[in-house]
Amino acid sequence: MKPSVSVIILTRGERLHIRRCIERVRPIADEIFVVDSCSTDGTQEIARGLGAVVVEHPWPGLYAVQFNWALDNLPLSGDWVLRLDADEYLTEPLLAEILAKLGGLPPDVTGVCFKRRHVFLGKWVRHGIYPVWLLRLFRRGKGRSEERKMDEHIRLSEGREVAFDNDFVDHNLNDLLWWSQKHLGYAKREADDLSEGAFAADALGGQAASKRRLKARYARLPRFWRAFAYFCYRYFLRLGFLDGTPGFLWAFLQAFWYRTLVDALLYERERRRSP
Repeated sequence: MKPSVSVIILTRGERLHIRRCIERVRPIADEIFVVDSCSTDGTQEIARGLGAVVVEHPWPGLYAVQFNWALDNLPLSGDWVLRLDADEYLTEPLLAEILAKLGGLPPDVTGVCFKRRHVFLGKWVRHGIYPVWLLRLFRRGKGRSEERKMDEHIRLSEGREVAFDNDFVDHNLNDLLWWSQKHLGYAKREADDLSEGAFAADALGGQAASKRRLKARYARLPRFWRAFAYFCYRYFLRLGFLDGTPGFLWAFLQAFWYRTLVDALLYERERRRSP
């Protein structure tokens, strides 16, 4: 018997993405819940028209808090829960893999990791950081999001995770100005995490713990230099230059500009605290 899957999508002003997200997840979804934070751009109407259950809930300030609210308050009935962002979608090979493998997983497997593929400026950025492994599918009642400002992961309460072979896609259709403005907010939250030393991995397992350890090592490196070194690592050592102009901009903006901004915010805070 095929296990049932409940899908949770959090939205706020996602008219550009919500149709694609819902249509691409339908082959495996038994129910789709869209938790929307007072969108006025037609997000809710599109989602309802596609058969999703739309629940409005004010934005609490953190993605993890909103997702955990959804876990606690939605009438989920699926054996498994899938978390998706509105600007993400599942590839056809991953859909087929889920349908083929999910029912055969042993009871002690409570979470499934997928590879995240980034599409930036219309191009799949195949080098630099790909693949990023994330736990997005878990048995209902066995997973919950860490309530962190940045880099939150699904934490399993018991059992173990396995990795599937295929990808889901992160492909935001907004322009670079929107992307840059969004990362200004991310930079403040990342600076908060670095200030607070929020990189403990003891509650995490598998891929998430490995990623958290790498971030902890990065945090110990000298400021400003580490952003440049990270850019060189992704663009040269991890062959980001093979992805042409989108690859350069992805590495420069995401690895160098963004992380330099984080370090600048930390530097500014220290100067303000100095007598």
